[in-house]
Amino acid sequence: MKELKFADVGEGITEGHVQKWMFKDGDRVNEDQPIVQIETDKAVVSIPSPLSGILKIAVGEGSDVQVGSTLAYILSESEVGSFDLHTVAQKAEAGMKAPEAKQQEQRTNATAYPAQPVAAAMPQNSGKPADAHKRDVIATPSVRKMAREMGVDISALTGTGPNGRITEDDIKTYANRNGSSQAQPQAAAVQPQAQNLQPLQQAANAIPDTSKYGPETRVQMPQVRKTIARNMELSWTIPRAVHMDILDATALFDRVMKEKEKAMKELNVKLTFLPFIIKAVIAALKEEKNKFFNSSFDPVTREVILKGYYNIGLAAASPDGLKVIVIKNADEKSIMEIAKEISLLAEKAQNKTISVEEMRGSTFTITNIGSLKGGFFSVPMINYPEAAIMGVHMVRDWPIVKDGMVKIGKMLSLSLTFDHRVVDGADAVRFTNSVIKYLEDPDFLEML
Repeated sequence: MKELKFADVGEGITEGHVQKWMFKDGDRVNEDQPIVQIETDKAVVSIPSPLSGILKIAVGEGSDVQVGSTLAYILSESEVGSFDLHTVAQKAEAGMKAPEAKQQEQRTNATAYPAQPVAAAMPQNSGKPADAHKRDVIATPSVRKMAREMGVDISALTGTGPNGRITEDDIKTYANRNGSSQAQPQAAAVQPQAQNLQPLQQAANAIPDTSKYGPETRVQMPQVRKTIARNMELSWTIPRAVHMDILDATALFDRVMKEKEKAMKELNVKLTFLPFIIKAVIAALKEEKNKFFNSSFDPVTREVILKGYYNIGLAAASPDGLKVIVIKNADEKSIMEIAKEISLLAEKAQNKTISVEEMRGSTFTITNIGSLKGGFFSVPMINYPEAAIMGVHMVRDWPIVKDGMVKIGKMLSLSLTFDHRVVDGADAVRFTNSVIKYLEDPDFLEML
């Protein structure tokens, strides 16, 4: 028998969502054959079978799982008859629970007897707290930690997960129903690296019970929305300001209209305004006065990390939520190469085949509100931990004054949200002016 575990796929991912089993329980599978799809962060990962055999599914579709969790078992023909999933799960749970129980007892004793200088020499079974005999609970270490931080007695809960496992949502639901006083994080010394996460801790506090005012329904958030929520909370820790401006996009509009049919016919590339905007942003970032917009602020060391590479993130809506695709080393690519890569990555994001790596590593992000045919100005949320994000809006007809004459031209509006710890408003004006300068000269952009 071999366990199929949710392996660590890197990039800081700690949990996932079982989206689809490609085989039924009891089916025969082959070694290295993809058998389950796990939605992690913003991507879907296919996990292959570790060997050939009979599949016994341990976690059903729609379940949330932690990295390291057992998803299924692969059995030989001789093991099928004697296999009992409940018994195997109980043994695995007992093995995982023992170290956590020991650590919990040590933490409880250390809290109960803080003034005893000889505590380290006391027998472990002395001074055992009164609640040590409460019923066993099934919960992962991360869930137990959440319960401790929110002041929730985990032994009082009934788990809704597999085999009665207690989940994070169980903790939050219990805290909500029993008042916010149950959910206050335990006092702890704030480390420098945790200072910018205080809003996240505050957000974890329980909301007031409003069910007495009328019927309510609690809806479980899919993994993508949970990830978006976490990223938005991180973004909110950045002290930000916004600068907005407009530009004459007539020349840019004419260039795109002139080239788009040729690009599709000869290169099979869908040409839009976006590749030109990316090139203009990179050209502006490369100017010495604007280099801090291609950076990140380190809250621990209080340093600015200047990026010597230009990976441009593109934030866009998709059927299952916001995704950021990344054009790596965009400064080394032509407008047509960027256009082709945008189309490729956007298609992969839509059909959920995009990898985590293809959505990581951006140094500056552009959010294309104009693609939705709306918006005049906006206040984009910074893609943490970057220093800035630029929102671009719909190109529209607009009265433009040129050489003392008013005529109808094409206008494009820009919104720049920036980290005010790293740059000031005057810097934002200069950077935006540089972007405008390049966008109003698309002939120059094609030479870059």
